[in-house]
Amino acid sequence: MTGAPEQLLRELAPQVLGAVVRRFRDFAAAEDAVQEALLAAAVQWPREGLPANPRGWLIQVASRRFTDHIRGESARRRRENEVALEATRLPAETAPRADDTLILLFMCCHPALTPSSAIALTLRAVGGLTTAEIAGAFLVPEATMAQRISRAKQTIKASGIPFQLPAAEERAQCMRAVLHILYLIFNEGYTTSGGPTLRRDDLSQEAIRLARIVHGLEPNHTEVAGLLALMLLTDARRLARTGDNGELIPLAAQNRELWDGAQIAEGVALLAAALPMGAVGPYQLQAAIAAVHDEAACAEDTDWPQILALYELLKRMSDNPMVVLNHAIAAAMVHGPQRVWNC
Repeated sequence: MTGAPEQLLRELAPQVLGAVVRRFRDFAAAEDAVQEALLAAAVQWPREGLPANPRGWLIQVASRRFTDHIRGESARRRRENEVALEATRLPAETAPRADDTLILLFMCCHPALTPSSAIALTLRAVGGLTTAEIAGAFLVPEATMAQRISRAKQTIKASGIPFQLPAAEERAQCMRAVLHILYLIFNEGYTTSGGPTLRRDDLSQEAIRLARIVHGLEPNHTEVAGLLALMLLTDARRLARTGDNGELIPLAAQNRELWDGAQIAEGVALLAAALPMGAVGPYQLQAAIAAVHDEAACAEDTDWPQILALYELLKRMSDNPMVVLNHAIAAAMVHGPQRVWNC
């Protein structure tokens, strides 16, 4: 199944998982049940057509799968009866809760998880990707990825964290983790760490989609806006980054007519709205640098003094080697390589 139905399933996946976790309070079992419901939809909907209420259909099927799993566990018969009874009393469709996707992101980016596990679980639980799709994206066997996701779910279960938004004092730390994971997903798609191709457009586009969701839920969070702007402004150059044979084309040599003007305009607008709202963070600064590059009509028109000033601010926030390197490049463009070398 391709096109609009597949996109619909990915949009509905976190909503359905949120509803099932909220109902049954078991993240691991609920996630398995929802994945089975998504697979059933992928098979049935193209053949039978979309149901009148796709979200309700998925919740109902996932709930049945959940109770079927419980039914097979004799040690949990009492809970089986309680859950089955509850399921018969609940309507097929419940009102969507706007914060469910954000809660799922917080859970998938739990500090107890390694970044690789958090990425895999986020793509599975929130992105709606199958284990095979995620394994293919990261060039590992499906069985290996299945084990990684299974361990991540067990870690979430063992942590005992409730299905609810973190308290206000914890939310900032949690949001930093969420943004970092989305940033890693985007970067893996934009410049893959392995394989025959330079980029994985499906991963970078999925990161943008998830960042849009988070921005919709947290519209006043300036670093969320900054990250989304950074992704859009960077991805806008995607078609110009490689030649006919897949070779990398440097920024200065790219055909700027291939850049996506609509994405650039959207990214600049997001950034312009976020910058006056409060403290400026690293994602906003990186987005501002990308915007300066994107708004130059040609390489010679690039405002390198402004880029250097932005990198100087960014360097104060991070000792990332890439930031140091890019700061040096910007300084060379402004002052000349000899002066930078002498410094």
